Amino acid sequence: MLAFKALLFDLDGTLLDTAPDFVNALNIQLVMHGREPLPESAVRTSVTNGSAGLIQDGFGIALEHTDFEPLRKQYLDLYFNNLADETCLFSGLDKVLKRCEQDNIPWGIVTNKPWKYSSAVLEQLDLIDRAATVICPDHVLQPKPHPEAMLLAAAQISVAPQDCVYVGDHRRDIDAGRAAGMGTIAAGWGYIEHSEDPSDWDADHVVSESGQLHSLLFNP
Repeated sequence: MLAFKALLFDLDGTLLDTAPDFVNALNIQLVMHGREPLPESAVRTSVTNGSAGLIQDGFGIALEHTDFEPLRKQYLDLYFNNLADETCLFSGLDKVLKRCEQDNIPWGIVTNKPWKYSSAVLEQLDLIDRAATVICPDHVLQPKPHPEAMLLAAAQISVAPQDCVYVGDHRRDIDAGRAAGMGTIAAGWGYIEHSEDPSDWDADHVVSESGQLHSLLFNP
């Protein structure tokens, strides 16, 4: 059991399995452009890099390509219209959230996903009113891996950063949490790129499966 007074999560690939809806939107777009849809396994890890990563991998073009921004805008419109069709909490995490609520431990979200999309998916999953704080890039000058968003979340819930634990599935999450002075947990169940090994991120803990998080955080 860890000593902490607040629990913070990254969103995509950590708290929520959003990949199915990201991939569905990409495949709708690929078909619109006369291309073959892709299996989720081919682009699942691209979700960690947001719409830019999905367009790059789905269409095989670089950020500088003249078609990139029009394709990204079209993609985001498609995603927004269907962003909670299959998205859900990762297995075992509702148990973690309920335990936090039972013990009066505030939990929240610090994400690089813009507020428009974060708030919409959290509302549709009935999570936004349960979260004590939701910090998006819209709320800060410097998103993760800079610690500004982490420190803002801690301030909003009136908990010292050193009493917070942050859970994330990307090196930038762990870097941001450590820079803010928080405890950190690497979410090994997330959208981790094949070249990455969470044990290299210097997190305080690495948890392979989402169902194992509760036993690390709380007494059985």
